Amino acid sequence: MDVRVWTAASPLSGRVRIPSDKSMSHRAVIFAAAADGVSHLRCVLDSADVRSTLDAVSALGAAVSILDVTADGLTLEVAGWGARGPLEPKAPIGCGNSGTTARLLMGLVAGWPVEVAFTGDASLSTRPMLRIAEPLRAMGARIETAEGGTLPARVKGGGLAGIEYLSPVASAQVKSAVLLAGLRARGRTSVTEPARSRDHTERMLPAFGVPVETEPESLRVSVAGPSVPSSCELCIPSDPSSAAFFVVAAAIVAGSRIHAARVSLNPTRAGFVRVLRRMGARVLEEGFESLGTEDVATLHAEHAGALRATVVGADEVPGLIDELPVLALAATQAAGTTRFEGIGELRVKESDRLEAIRAGLAEFGAAVRAGDDWLEVDGPASLQGCRVSSLGDHRMAMTWMIAGLVAEGETIVRDAEAVSVSFPSFTDRLRELGAGVEAL
Repeated sequence: MDVRVWTAASPLSGRVRIPSDKSMSHRAVIFAAAADGVSHLRCVLDSADVRSTLDAVSALGAAVSILDVTADGLTLEVAGWGARGPLEPKAPIGCGNSGTTARLLMGLVAGWPVEVAFTGDASLSTRPMLRIAEPLRAMGARIETAEGGTLPARVKGGGLAGIEYLSPVASAQVKSAVLLAGLRARGRTSVTEPARSRDHTERMLPAFGVPVETEPESLRVSVAGPSVPSSCELCIPSDPSSAAFFVVAAAIVAGSRIHAARVSLNPTRAGFVRVLRRMGARVLEEGFESLGTEDVATLHAEHAGALRATVVGADEVPGLIDELPVLALAATQAAGTTRFEGIGELRVKESDRLEAIRAGLAEFGAAVRAGDDWLEVDGPASLQGCRVSSLGDHRMAMTWMIAGLVAEGETIVRDAEAVSVSFPSFTDRLRELGAGVEAL
């Protein structure tokens, strides 16, 4: 599916319904599947990636019932396998495009005496899995991957021992996979990261009855095994990464005012807000409250005039890794040169996002330069409508639709169906705010 976007003829205005957080939805389903008893989960994101996780845990023996489907997401009842452990599936677990599904479940099944194969689509099958396989092997799991350390992979689990793992990358997926394996390992399992990654796993596991020790100064997180989660009730807040597209749209489309309720403002996810404020954007938070294991608030974003360039340092990147494409777009409208440092992790996302950003912004006529792990964007730029591909990457598809709102003329975003991975209703939400968008 292609999408046509016209230059915004008027300000974007109104309240936008942001879908539930994808990272938290995956974790809630996976932890509930591993728990003793029946968990009740509300507002679970209904997207292609999360559906992959639902199918995967069902194949491993969890009983998943979809009780309701609404605009707020899925209401689920999940009867977990608990102390009996997962079943050995008869066929490979298909993870679709979801790296979270593959990596977290590889960690989860590694502690049980089962053999499980994992596959993915063409994009997921290019993404690195050795970063998961190596620590799990150190714990005692037997893991085979394709040549190059990618999917398909096969995990033969059981008999694990806890380890002190020094992760070479700040990755919530790596951290979560090792901690989940640690639930079945003898003794203590710890993960120490080079920078702070998103912390949904360590926030959510205690809700499922699993104690987690966190040491913020040393960036170490630990669990003690063996441990079996217990069922719970949980509601998933709105996704800050999805909200970021509308916050940037408000910041760059003159006169715009947009409001988004119940957005998670977890400190490990709100880095994009801090960067945009530094650039001069007006983003306000109102009505903080607790929802499940997270703090949420309503975000108010409005156009406040010209933006200014900034430097995004490597230490900030783990807290805004998914928002980098749309922040780079914001940089095209900022006076000066914005530099993003330490962003090499973008090269192993759903696409080579670093190259996708560089090439796509250049198609729109922006002045942009990139190296192995850095990006520079000059602004302000007069963007021109163009034909640009999402490369099958949901975040690139959404970024280019927002770009079309400030580009002169007509923009065609190819392969825009990729948004179904995290935000299936994205084009509908844009239209409700007054944007000129149509599916072709």
